[in-house]
Amino acid sequence: MEISEHVTSLSAEGLSLAAAARDAGTDTPVPTCPGWRVRDLLRHTGMVHRWAAAFVTEGHRTYHPDGGEPDLDGDDLLDWFGEGHGLLVEALRAAPADLECWSFFPAPSSLAFWARRQAHETRIHRVDAESARGGPPAPVAPAHAVDGIDELLTGFHARPRSRVRTDVARTLRVRAVDTEAVWDVRLSTDPPRTVRDGGTLGTPADCVLSGTAEELFLVLWNRRPLSSVALRGDREIAELWCDHSGITWS
Repeated sequence: MEISEHVTSLSAEGLSLAAAARDAGTDTPVPTCPGWRVRDLLRHTGMVHRWAAAFVTEGHRTYHPDGGEPDLDGDDLLDWFGEGHGLLVEALRAAPADLECWSFFPAPSSLAFWARRQAHETRIHRVDAESARGGPPAPVAPAHAVDGIDELLTGFHARPRSRVRTDVARTLRVRAVDTEAVWDVRLSTDPPRTVRDGGTLGTPADCVLSGTAEELFLVLWNRRPLSSVALRGDREIAELWCDHSGITWS
C-alpha cells in the first residue's frame, strides 16, 4: 500500500476511535483489552501517537522513550487525544520522502514504516473503542486487513522478542479466502519465519486458519476468538498463537 493510503487511513481511524470513545464514556471497560477502561485506551494510543510523531519531526536515529501518559480524563482527555492524533497525521503528511529516523523492523523507508505502523496501531485500537461502545464495529477493508496481517507476521513476529515458539518445527498457514493472500508461519525454537504467497504449493501445514482478511486480522491480533475463522489441523498450534502472540508496550 502507498504511504498516502496509510496516512489517510490513520486520519480516519483516529477520528472513529475518538467518536467511539466519546460515545462509550471514559470509564467504560474495553472488552477486547481486559483490565482497561476507555481512558486507558485513549491515554495509551495518544501517547503512542506523540511518540511516533517525535521520530518523524525530530529525526531521531536511535530509540527515544515516550513521554508518558497524562493524568487526564473525560473531555480533557479526548481533546488531548485529538490534538496528538492531528499532530501525527500532519507530521507524516509534511515529512520528506527521504526521511531517515529510527524504526523497529525493516521497511522500504522510515516514512513508510511510521505511516503503516501508526495506521494499523490506530485501526486495532479503534476496534477496541468500538467494543467498549457496543454495536457492530466498522469494517476493515480487505486490503488494509491483508497489510495488517503481513505487518504482524513478517514485522512484529520476525523479531527476537516474539514468544511464539515450538520445541518441534510446525507450520501455521493463514489463508484469506476473499483475497489471494496466504502466509506460512514456520514455528520453531527460533522466532517465527513467515513466507507470503510462495511456500504453499503441495506443502502440508500442521494447522490452517481460513477466513476473510478482516476476520483473520482481528483473530491474529486477539480481538476475536478462534471460532470466528475456520480451523483445520492441530488446534494446539492456533491456541499457542493466541496465548503467546500478544504485542505489549514494554
